[in-house]
Formats: sequence, structure tokens, C-alpha cells
Amino acid sequence: MSALKNFIRSIVPGSLLNIYRERKKNKQRKSIREQAEKGEGLTLDKLIRELRNCEIKEGDSVLVHSSFSKIGYVEGGPKTLVDALLTVIGTTGNLLMPSSPNAGYQLDYIRNLTQFDVQNDASKMGAITEYFRTLPGVKRSESPTEPVCCFGPKADWFTNGHLGELTPYTKSSPFARLAEANGKILYIGVTLDNAGTSLHVLEDAVTDFKFPVYYPEVFSVSVKRIDGTVVPVSVKVHNPEQSAKRKCDELLPLFETKGVMKYSTIGKAKTLVFDASKMLEVMIEEYTANGVTMYTPTGEK
Repeated sequence: MSALKNFIRSIVPGSLLNIYRERKKNKQRKSIREQAEKGEGLTLDKLIRELRNCEIKEGDSVLVHSSFSKIGYVEGGPKTLVDALLTVIGTTGNLLMPSSPNAGYQLDYIRNLTQFDVQNDASKMGAITEYFRTLPGVKRSESPTEPVCCFGPKADWFTNGHLGELTPYTKSSPFARLAEANGKILYIGVTLDNAGTSLHVLEDAVTDFKFPVYYPEVFSVSVKRIDGTVVPVSVKVHNPEQSAKRKCDELLPLFETKGVMKYSTIGKAKTLVFDASKMLEVMIEEYTANGVTMYTPTGEK
């Protein structure tokens, strides 16, 4: 299915794709309005039950990627989903969400960036992530390209160490530390094709990764920290030419077969639940043995 989608995108003019996407959004908005009018919204209690059905448990560390509109009407908006997540993982769990201030190509973003303001730059990763970012007690990592927010007893550990990393997916990143902590990744209404950041951990974990995933230029920007101090940093960003070759969702059958992920639902949203540690383990094994990557999902013969 992913290969077919990629083929269609490659032959259909961008203007027609935009029309299709806008019609799809309008259809979702209409469905949400109808649910609200009929009193068929998701409540806090129902979301808690559905999250537990996804095998999210007390004490879990969970990174959540989401499309709020795909869930359907939620009584109380993003707050209700965040409250449900925090209830399910409890006081010993850790909730993480991406909070990048950029929703487009990293190269375009970094070329126009002078300073990343950790406290004030809004997340462009959706309504849920921006609501979560502003909650009291939430810590935000200091990568100018891929900052992650976290709430929980290990929030400092998850978010500290991201500042000054040349690339954002190193062993000091929240993405790699989630695997180290045996955490989970929850994809609500999105898939690897549009939220595959954890796949990049492989590229920083192995020596001399075989594809030029990073643009050759190193960029100099500054990071304004929570305490107001400004720190100069050097960063690399993804190479758009290589990024266009991603076939992330074609890895899903492999991950399902290897016991890395399971399918579920939250509201009306198709949901994927990943074991972060096993995901990285399988990626490294398959890359080493068969040349499997998001660019070569069936391996290299």
C-alpha cells in the first residue's frame, strides 16, 4: 500500500494532491462536527479503556505521535487525551511527545533559523503536542531541529543531553533513550510514513551508515535555554534528496512479523504500538544482515 501511495504521489501534480488533502480534511471536520452534535464524543473514561487495550500500562515510558483529527470528536479536546495518557501510565510513567518547531523540510527550516527558543517556540507537530508542551512540569529537550517534551520522574534524563548533538538521533537523544528504557511508541492516526523519527536512530547508531541521509553542510545556530542563556550549536539536517526515497511503511510487515508492533485503535484512529527497544534491535540486525533500511525495506541483494 505504501509503494502504491508513493507511486501515485510521484505522478499526480502537487495542486491536485493539495485539493484531495483539503477535501479529506473537510470530510474529517464534518464527521467530527456530527459526532459532537450527536453527543458521540470520546470521554476520558473511554480513552483510558482504549489506551489500556493498546497494552499501555502503569510505569510505561511512551512516546506519542498523533493526528488529533483522526481520532474523532474528543470531549474536552487535547487535554482529555493527555489526561488519559497520564492516568494510564501513572506517577511512575513518562510521557513523551515530539515538539519540533518545524513541519517541513529540515533544510528549509535551518537555512532560515537564527535562534531556537526552547521555552517559547511552538510545536508544529499537532494540537496535542502543543498543548502538552505548555503544561507545568513538562521538560523540553534542546535540539533545534527535533526537540522532545517529557513529563514524568525521568523527564530530565530523557531530555538532557540533546543540546549540542550534531545530529538529533544519537545515543544521547530522547529517541535512543526511549529504547534504552524499554519504552513504547504510540502512533495514533499516523504511521511511519509521516512520523518515523525513531527509524533515524539506526542511522546514528551504526558506523558509516551506507546512505547520505544528512546534508553535507554543517549549520551554526543558537539555542536560547529556559534560563535565558544563549548557546551556539552546530547541527546537521536531513538531505531532501535522500529523504524523498523513504519507504517507511513498507517496514511494517517486518516489524509485525518480528513482534515489534501491534495494530490497535483509539477512537476512529488506526493506531500502532511499538516496542522501542525491540524496534531498534531489529533494525540493527536487519541492516547488518540484509541491508534493510527505510530506503531499502526489502533489503539489498
